[in-house]
Amino acid sequence: MDQRRGTTAPCTSILTKYRDPRPPWYTIYPTVPDFSAAVGADDYEEWLGGLPADESVSLYFHIPFCRSMCWYCGFPTAVTRRNGPILNYLAVLRQEISLVSEQVRQGLPVSDVHFGGGTPHLIGPAEHLALMEFLRRHFAFSKTAAIAVEIDPRTFTPEMAEPLAATGVNRASIGVQSFDPDVQKAINRIQSKVQTAAAVENLRRHGVGHINFDLIFGLPKQTVQSCIQTAMAAVAMRPNRFAVFGYAHIPSVIKNQRLIEQAGLPDGDVRAEQAAAVAETLVGAGYREIGLDHFALPDDELALAQKTGRLRRNSLGYSADTCKTVIGFGASAIGRVGEGYVQNEVTRDSYARHIASGRLATSKGHRLTDDDRVRAAIIERLMCDLEADVPTICAAHEIEPARFLDSVERLVTLAEEGIVDVENGFIRVRPEHRFVVRAVAAAFDAFLANR
Repeated sequence: MDQRRGTTAPCTSILTKYRDPRPPWYTIYPTVPDFSAAVGADDYEEWLGGLPADESVSLYFHIPFCRSMCWYCGFPTAVTRRNGPILNYLAVLRQEISLVSEQVRQGLPVSDVHFGGGTPHLIGPAEHLALMEFLRRHFAFSKTAAIAVEIDPRTFTPEMAEPLAATGVNRASIGVQSFDPDVQKAINRIQSKVQTAAAVENLRRHGVGHINFDLIFGLPKQTVQSCIQTAMAAVAMRPNRFAVFGYAHIPSVIKNQRLIEQAGLPDGDVRAEQAAAVAETLVGAGYREIGLDHFALPDDELALAQKTGRLRRNSLGYSADTCKTVIGFGASAIGRVGEGYVQNEVTRDSYARHIASGRLATSKGHRLTDDDRVRAAIIERLMCDLEADVPTICAAHEIEPARFLDSVERLVTLAEEGIVDVENGFIRVRPEHRFVVRAVAAAFDAFLANR
């Protein structure tokens, strides 16, 4: 433990060896590349119909529109200067809500809602109000439901905050990424500290009290010092939590990343230093480390969930949401029910055609096996707690732990290198190696060799 900075110092040699970006982030398991067309709309309809009437669910809405394209972005979005495409998309979204509500029990309870994107607040105050009223007619919202919206301060106006709060929005996730002007220019995202602070103040003034910030390291022209400066400027605005992600440069897959000059990207060693520097800055400012890449104030839901062993991992990252079911709406949205995972058609046109035909837009998914469920549970606990009691997890699924421990050769290597301690099937990632926890989780990924 590095007492001077107040956080665990990473081992550079281990970071260098395991800095390979290919292991999944394990927000879910199996991961999306393991989904197949063998699961379709018929399966999803059947699964929705079997949902318990008294068990709360979460809803996710993907709003795939932005006013400009950030060159680093890997999410399926479209740039539009007009509101027409957004309004057309909302009409399809309402149709999908109606289709889903026909499959589930009437008055299905909802405890968590997240609007992601893209830039969800581009829907506009009046349209957002109408959409929430439409949703409340089809689902039974809890009085304490958590409703979150992702915010881009560059297009968020003072007039938007009050209507959002009036519809029940109580959490906002704000994209910051970096305050370094050179970095912002290199990624086509010019966003001042003044804009960001104004958005935070405006949201809080109208009752949206829970604020999340997203930061990114590994961006072009980014330095360790600029990462620290960004983190310090962000801390001054005192968000409740941070998500700190490493930029993944894959221009062969993400076309807009081809506009980024690869020569300006930091190498693996510098990326590791940047990640450690941001973590040290945030922990030094009073934030708790949450899993791999989140940080939260001690009284935030994530910190409390971690403390009590209730921290979860879902397609959005770390969460205190304990719902077993996530219903995804919109193009590319991912859903989770007890039987497995589903994903909607990725392109907006294909998604709209399916919904217009009166069928759900499920394009692919994965039906969970008993083996999947055990591996998913082990991976989730490793990602959330940096430890996993494999025998206890296996006992809960009535499966012998030997098949998961004796056959994992990679786990032996990780133990020999001092990354993990393994005793009687209990696996613990050493604190100084938390940044390579994905490599530990990958040891239990049965699909990884085929990707």
